Amino acid sequence: MPSAKTTFRAGVALFAAAVGIGLAAVPASAGPAAVPAVPDGPALARQLVKKVDVANTNRHLIALQRIADRNGRTRAASTDGFDQSADYVAGKLEAAGFTVSRQEFPYVDDVTSGASLTVGGTAAPVFRMRYSESLPAGGVTSTLSVVPNDATPGCEASDYATAAGKVALVSRGGCSFVTKSLAAAAAGVLAILVYNNIPFVPLIGTLVEPIPGSIPVGGLSQVQGQQLLTQDGAPVTLDLQGFLDDRTSYNLIAETRTGKHNNVVMAGAHLDSVPDGPGINANGTGSAALLEIALQLGSSPKVNNAVRFAWWSAEPLGQIGAKYYVQDLDFEQQLDIALYMNFDMIGSLNAGYFTFDGDDSDFAGAGPGPYGSGQIEKAFADYFDSTGVPLERNDLEPTFEYSAFVSNGIPSGGLYTGAEKVKTQEQADKWGGVAGQTFDPCFQMICDSLGNVDRVVLDRNSDAIAFVVGSYATSTEDINGVPARAKRAKTRTAAARTADGSVAKAAYTAAVTG
Repeated sequence: MPSAKTTFRAGVALFAAAVGIGLAAVPASAGPAAVPAVPDGPALARQLVKKVDVANTNRHLIALQRIADRNGRTRAASTDGFDQSADYVAGKLEAAGFTVSRQEFPYVDDVTSGASLTVGGTAAPVFRMRYSESLPAGGVTSTLSVVPNDATPGCEASDYATAAGKVALVSRGGCSFVTKSLAAAAAGVLAILVYNNIPFVPLIGTLVEPIPGSIPVGGLSQVQGQQLLTQDGAPVTLDLQGFLDDRTSYNLIAETRTGKHNNVVMAGAHLDSVPDGPGINANGTGSAALLEIALQLGSSPKVNNAVRFAWWSAEPLGQIGAKYYVQDLDFEQQLDIALYMNFDMIGSLNAGYFTFDGDDSDFAGAGPGPYGSGQIEKAFADYFDSTGVPLERNDLEPTFEYSAFVSNGIPSGGLYTGAEKVKTQEQADKWGGVAGQTFDPCFQMICDSLGNVDRVVLDRNSDAIAFVVGSYATSTEDINGVPARAKRAKTRTAAARTADGSVAKAAYTAAVTG
């Protein structure tokens, strides 16, 4: 009988072939991998790593997949799929002794009321991207303008130099749909059609939230897009219509009974999927890992600091659930949160290993996070260094749930394995996988299923989360600006050996302030 790992790899191969990325796109990590020794650190952190088993985490993913399958293949906010996902998570937590609260909040959803496309007299399936602007009633009739495909197709206004007043056709990849839409708008384009960069899968995307200054965006499959590449200048009739709808959803919150409740270690992941897929990597992986860590930690662990877990909703709509949660806290309640860590997509099939650049050491543009964010970054970097897995820093960009915490001065960080951006050759050399392919080939699509997850990547990230959560549950001294105990002890020892008391005092003062 084949081993579980052999069976899994065969399944990955079948999935990869189905979406056209080929077995070569499967990261090297998908094969058998040695389990690294648990790094030195607090006893709780080390114990938690040993307890958290990826087989249990995968069982949670199977549950989320089955819930999606029996609810139209979605677990989106305000759907039965989300409610059943939340019931599953809450039921497991309550059975482990946690008290789980549901925080309801209102939000505005986007609903497509019509989408049609005709090119050269032939109709073609098109999907209006969520939060895309609508075209005038009845749509528009113009000509097709094919945008050349390069490393960043349609990401700059200059890409649309000949597309003013036309409908532009552009490949997915290189930048977000929002960037493409704004660049095209700046060039005077009427609307853009984005075709997928992997075969067999229709492109059902989202702009995340209404974007002022953007233009209508439709999605096509790769095959449809390639068929249109030869029809530059052909007559086009396009109609994309939608409207906004008032809805409600809720977050799940659970906290350990033990530990200081005025110095809380908080970790979160969004539980909902997009409407157009089951969301097993985005973000079943983060949700399942947090659930398993919470269950293994227990509701009443021996910790110095309480640990609060959150499963957010309405994330693809602009991190609405997390923003509502933070804004609903008064200043003292916000002050009770020592730090926040976010985990979104931690098992991407063509994965990278990213932590967030809390101290802006990479000078990527977003700037540093609140004091303590750099320490969270270092905690994850130190863990991965000890296991031999290289990390990269991802800019602390405002597109994850931590953004609400950052804007209110709460130290933030987390892990991420990549979404729609393309893996470089340097990254492929470092981590395995295929350069030129997106980190997650099924990001926010119907194929984001159990076959779209690398379990080795998920296992490594789950262990890292367990270790850092356990470490901060033991002590948040570095986050709070207090030198670590080992550093203070070393300084006191040096001071005791110094005959001149003033020199000793100066040495200690330097350690505390530096």
